[in-house]
Amino acid sequence: MRDETPEQPAPLRSGYTTGSCATATSLAAARLLLAGEISEVAQIVLPKGQLVPMRLVFCRLATADGERIAEAGTIKDAGDDPDVTHGALVFARVRLMPEPGVIFRAGPGVGTVTRAGLTLPVGEPAINPVPRQMMTQHLGELAARHAYRGGFEVTIGVEGGEALALKTMNPRLGIVGGLSILGTTGIVRPFSCSAYIASIHQGIDVARANGYTHLAACTGNASEDAMRAHYGLPDIALIEMGDFAGAVLKHMKRAPVERLSMCGGFGKLSKLAAGHLDLHSRNSSIDLEQLAAWAAAHGADAALQAAMRAANTSQQALALAHAQQVPLGDIVCAHALAVARDIVPPAVRVEMFAIDRQGKLVGAAR
Repeated sequence: MRDETPEQPAPLRSGYTTGSCATATSLAAARLLLAGEISEVAQIVLPKGQLVPMRLVFCRLATADGERIAEAGTIKDAGDDPDVTHGALVFARVRLMPEPGVIFRAGPGVGTVTRAGLTLPVGEPAINPVPRQMMTQHLGELAARHAYRGGFEVTIGVEGGEALALKTMNPRLGIVGGLSILGTTGIVRPFSCSAYIASIHQGIDVARANGYTHLAACTGNASEDAMRAHYGLPDIALIEMGDFAGAVLKHMKRAPVERLSMCGGFGKLSKLAAGHLDLHSRNSSIDLEQLAAWAAAHGADAALQAAMRAANTSQQALALAHAQQVPLGDIVCAHALAVARDIVPPAVRVEMFAIDRQGKLVGAAR
């Protein structure tokens, strides 16, 4: 839980991952098959040892292809995090198998991996390693308690997951047909950056694994459009970094490419130029004094510097500089490039591009 802030009158509430939901529902369904127990709540143990009771909306016997199965569902509660899956029904269908172990299947709303570069092989359901471990552990302990020597086929689904997945990076990562079942701790922290950063790293890894050596990391749709038009890059080579420029630059140490183009709005690029790796307004701000100082080093007179310092926005400062032939866009890109070069391995060719609010390129440095 977070401490109170002036913007939020009460502490923000944590929630649970789809991996936790899948573990609870698969456990309840398997318990119904082995013990005949219909559960209203399934208690699971998270990877760090916390005991968590999860309320179920159903737990029942059913048949599939003429065989007896059990299924259970729960509503995903992401707490106060704006998670795309908050409120979605996550369910598990479990069938007993003669051989020990757990086989995972993608049910409705859960995607399948179609591209190399992820932690799962091509063709596997998009159920990530930690959720798989959680389910395997819980089902193994259940089997031991009931002296059951067989195994389990576990199908995980998310109601409406195929449509929800279109709001995520899954299509670009080559995960088709639905969402990924995620989680490393089992807990969703409100407004956590970890999931977004993980998706940035996955995007880079998938592009590299599929042979792309030139990537463009972009802050948003307009900068993606600019790079797509400028270089003709396919979507798989466009990395949606948002505000997390540092996540891209630092990952280059572990996963280098031949060429990295970074593109963003002029204001955000000016933050990177000033040394900020998180470009979100809550963690960094545009420094008009710095912009004026950079312009001064390239011939801006005192009047222009004063006007830039008094500007309402970075875009206004940019327009003032360009009106007097001071290439502020290029200057900012050059400083941003210097910051990137201090992080990225020398073998990676890095270049910077800045755009205005209409998506037009207003600066570059190579």
